[in-house]
Order: sequence, then structure tokens, then C-alpha cells
Amino acid sequence: MSDDLATWLAIALVTVGSFVTRASFVVFGARLKLPPLVERALRFAPAAVLGAIVVPALLLHDGRAELGPGNYRLVAALVASLVMWRTRSMIGAIAAGMAALTLMRLYA
Repeated sequence: MSDDLATWLAIALVTVGSFVTRASFVVFGARLKLPPLVERALRFAPAAVLGAIVVPALLLHDGRAELGPGNYRLVAALVASLVMWRTRSMIGAIAAGMAALTLMRLYA
């Protein structure tokens, strides 16, 4: 099989797979009842995806984990987390994290 054919076949299979999984919720709608354990597990999916996106951005620098105080993004995230925990203000947490990151980049 040529490389071009393999590429197009892979694209077609991924497209069909994506379409089928997304369309199944529209086609089956309320008729499809998920088990309670699956429903409970799916409630954590958004947090898991957010963590999978954010954690590498905070911890990795040049492909290696950097956990020290020189990792300004991690320190700013900790500041934002502390503000969020104490005030429950999303805007305050974002502002505090951005201010901490900016100040560390300017003055450290």
C-alpha cells in the first residue's frame, strides 16, 4: 500500500469514527441510557481534559519537568489557586495569576 493511500485511508477512518461517535448522541438521544457508573465518570471528563491541557503547560520547560521557584508559570498558577480558594472569584484568580506572572517576568 502506498503512503498516499495509507494517509487517505487513515483520514477516512478517523472521519468516520469521529462522525459515528458524535452522531450517536443525536440519533439515539434519550433512548440511550448510560449506566450510572458511566454517567458519574463522565462528569469528571471536563476537569480531566482541562488538567491534561494545563498541567504540561505549567510543569514542562524544554521537554523537562521544572518544579522549582524559577518556573514562573507554576508559581503564578499557585498564586491564582490560592486567590481562587480564598475568594471564590474567577476574575480575581485570573488577575492575580496574570499579575504574579508579569511581575516575576519583569523583576526576577
